[in-house]
Amino acid sequence: MTEITSKRGQVSRTPFELYMMFVDMRNFLSFIPEDKRQEVIADYDTLTVTIQGFKLRVMIKDRRPYSEISFIDDGAPFQFSGSLHFDAVPDNPAKTDFHIEFRAELNLMMKLLLGNKLREVADKIVDGLVAVSEGRLPEGMDEETLRRMQEELDKRQ
Repeated sequence: MTEITSKRGQVSRTPFELYMMFVDMRNFLSFIPEDKRQEVIADYDTLTVTIQGFKLRVMIKDRRPYSEISFIDDGAPFQFSGSLHFDAVPDNPAKTDFHIEFRAELNLMMKLLLGNKLREVADKIVDGLVAVSEGRLPEGMDEETLRRMQEELDKRQ
């Protein structure tokens, strides 16, 4: 079993605001560039992405309001699960200490291909959320996607 814990980041939003952004999988559609949206299908509980002909389906398993969202695979080339954590920052209630935990059953070849990349992706997600919450452009993101993400965060206030 491969287990990954991302870095922690202090997101400039309350746990409630950040949690509400992730609680409905359809919200992810607003973060995807227009030309890639045909590869993604979402409803409240599931998100299906087609990447290089492979379908990857993620399903929310459990929601603990304003503190954790757990997810599992629902038809993927390998079994995985994980959770998003939204912890209040004790000395600043306007911020959330956010991190991601991820577990996967990877065969040797998948471990070699994906092992380090999974942690990099998780860390980039954390860095991106911190940047967007502070009004900065995350690395590799275009201004239109940033604008949509900022609007989505502002709706949650």
